[in-house]
Amino acid sequence: MGCSGCRVRFNFGKVLSKVSVFFTMVLIFTYFFYCLTGFCDSAPRTLYSQRPLDYDILDDRRRILDDLRPSPRFLPDAPSQRNRTASADAEQVDAAEQLDSAKEGAQGNGIPVSNTFGSKRFPQAIIIGVKKGGTRALLEFLRIHPDVRAVGAEPHFFDRFYDKGLEWYRNLMPRTLDGQITMEKTPSYFVTKEAPGRVCTMNCQAKLIVVVRDPVTRAVSDYTQTLSKNPGLPSFQSLALKNASTGLIDTTWSAVRIGLYAKHLENWLQHFPLSHFLFVSGERLVSDPAGEMGRVQDFLGLKRVVSDKHFYFNQTKGFPCLKKPEGSSRPRCLGKSKGRPHPQIPTEVLQRLRDFYRPFNHRFYQMSGQDFGWD
Repeated sequence: MGCSGCRVRFNFGKVLSKVSVFFTMVLIFTYFFYCLTGFCDSAPRTLYSQRPLDYDILDDRRRILDDLRPSPRFLPDAPSQRNRTASADAEQVDAAEQLDSAKEGAQGNGIPVSNTFGSKRFPQAIIIGVKKGGTRALLEFLRIHPDVRAVGAEPHFFDRFYDKGLEWYRNLMPRTLDGQITMEKTPSYFVTKEAPGRVCTMNCQAKLIVVVRDPVTRAVSDYTQTLSKNPGLPSFQSLALKNASTGLIDTTWSAVRIGLYAKHLENWLQHFPLSHFLFVSGERLVSDPAGEMGRVQDFLGLKRVVSDKHFYFNQTKGFPCLKKPEGSSRPRCLGKSKGRPHPQIPTEVLQRLRDFYRPFNHRFYQMSGQDFGWD
């Protein structure tokens, strides 16, 4: 009888053990099933563990730091801040841009994130000209600075889309934090008659940057760009000269007209004082990018963060490129459209253009207070 009871208890124990193993297997199977179908990915995690920050999205220029310190606010009439050495601010993260990148990562995993950091402001500084002067290079160099946020594409608001209204324009701007400068660049503003009054309507305290270049070289570069898009374009000399025998210059051709810097500046000085302008040498932006960038940063009231350590000279393209930023796979140079070889232009045509531009250049030197040495 006792042995019979032992056998019953023993059999019951075996059954209970098998049931436990069965339920354990069911739980394990269920866990793996949900993980494979993505359920586990919806479990809350820290935002940055969802997807690592893409340094290319950060334009290969921002590094992540634990310590964020805002710089002094941008003041339109603040005195220049010269002779400051680059410090840890060179590695300061653009917090608003970091947040945008993190937001992309979170949205990629189906997690809605609201960007409430910073605000969209009208630009306090605008690169207004000139076409083929080096404006794209200047903007890319400026975007290294942690206190500069800029629109990548040219908005063309004050020359083409003004009827869309200022609110439309403001919404094109990137979000900025206190102490950061909002910028944009549209080189055609400098040669647009209505642009100065329209910019002043938005902000008469705006700082205006004009990148200028030898007008003869600039005209050839302008023609080269157009020729690459339209191979059937007439020769440079046939467009630049009204009549080959008389040698008169055709100022109705935009490639020639843009180089009349003094005339365009006169239009702008009707709305802005000269102190609101900085004239950047396109030639020195190539030969000494750090030096010109120092002047630009002083003009904007920024610390001198962008320096020699950021540049190297690309022999193939013939202009400076940004060194390989941390987290990037390669150095950053401007696109294939920059640094094209120029076509051969007859020497006598180039000389006629130099003679034509000489009085305008001297007038521009006087107005700007700078001798650019083009003659």
